[in-house]
Amino acid sequence: MPTAAKLVAAICLAVVAWFASEAVKPLFPEGQAFGNFNYWNTAIGLLCGWVILGSRAGRGFSAGISNGATAVVSMTLVALFVYATDEMINRAFRRFYDDPFEAVVAIAELALEFGVKIFDGQVVVTLLVGGILSGIL
Repeated sequence: MPTAAKLVAAICLAVVAWFASEAVKPLFPEGQAFGNFNYWNTAIGLLCGWVILGSRAGRGFSAGISNGATAVVSMTLVALFVYATDEMINRAFRRFYDDPFEAVVAIAELALEFGVKIFDGQVVVTLLVGGILSGIL
């Protein structure tokens, strides 16, 4: 059921995702083509804000803080899964894997690799502060 809390949570996490995307870009090599990176992350933020954060609204200040942090961690994990799956599919079309199981396992490996790459102070602070503020709102 659509509520104002879900709408506000979705917009807030979308904004956090946009700023986190901008904070991630300098961590990659110069000349990296990002394409629609910010837009995809914003869409993931909208979805996680609506489903995760918005559905848990109205339970108090401390619950808002923890729900905001949970939503941001979930948003990050979903984004890592999406980008790892995309990279796995690109590699699979270039016949990088010998069998399907190897390709599925590669999703976890790629997500971990991307997660380590984006684990930077500025990105973490952006996500946590944005998530906590989103949960409070």
